[in-house]
Amino acid sequence: MIGTPLIEIDGLVKRYPVRKGLLAREVGQVHAVEDVSFSIGRNEVLGLAGESGSGKTTIGRMLLRLIEPTAGRILFDGDDVGRMDARTLQAFRRRAQIIFQDPFASLDPLMSIGESIAEPLRIQGLASGSEVEDRVAALLDSVSLPRDFAKRRPEALSGGQRQRVVIARALSVDPAFIVADEPVSALDVSIQAQILALLETIKSDRSLSLLFISHDIAVMEYVSDRIAVLYLGHLMEIGPSADVVASPRHPYTEALVSAVPGAGGRRIVLEGDVPNAMVPPSGCVFRTRCPYALSECAASVPPLREVAPDHFKACIRDDKP
Repeated sequence: MIGTPLIEIDGLVKRYPVRKGLLAREVGQVHAVEDVSFSIGRNEVLGLAGESGSGKTTIGRMLLRLIEPTAGRILFDGDDVGRMDARTLQAFRRRAQIIFQDPFASLDPLMSIGESIAEPLRIQGLASGSEVEDRVAALLDSVSLPRDFAKRRPEALSGGQRQRVVIARALSVDPAFIVADEPVSALDVSIQAQILALLETIKSDRSLSLLFISHDIAVMEYVSDRIAVLYLGHLMEIGPSADVVASPRHPYTEALVSAVPGAGGRRIVLEGDVPNAMVPPSGCVFRTRCPYALSECAASVPPLREVAPDHFKACIRDDKP
């Protein structure tokens, strides 16, 4: 990890009840996140990788207390997020922001770009009067947009420009931490590179910590200091980005890396479907699709163990065959 932790999560669990019938009786639970623990250092970018439905976005929203965890603890700069009262939570909202996947849906179509960027400043009481206009202009500068964009509406901007506006809005309250939830997946490849470069510059200039959520491990390698890999709500592997991509230790990570264009080596195609999150497999949840599974894999959930400096995997095998 880089530096001391800003974010620490311990034993995080999220289960959603499934209800049926006129009486809406609970008939089961979706196991969205199961016993996940990790830290994010100050000025560190942690990438959170995995297929759709792996629990990435759920974790990101729990970190910001947009949804409540079923169990576990989240610490932000030493404070328990789950125990924050209304006043403390408002202060936390200033220090922790989110960038959503769809920039158009993130902006009110009835508000100008300037109004959208200024709104958090006013809510948090950080600026008023002419100072707001000055702050908005500086924020547009910081994301390389012309200042006259403040008068435009979201529909007049391209997808890449709207995402820059969303980033400026998140930066308006000078946060210490940002959850970037698939921030480039809706953009063209050429625009993706520009937004990623912008995020890298902002992170360096402002000493930000980021949780960068993506299904694209190649994108994640570019922007992240470390990568954590999720499968069906379980943490499979976590370690330095270069090591995770160059030498994946968990079979699931190996399959994700092998799918990256130009990665070289054998392409690993996982057989079967992702299991039902209401009835996950016993033991290692990946075992039903793992090309190296043993009978012992069904017996118990493998804990994370260190296999190289600051590099951990949840697998009973020491090495793949």
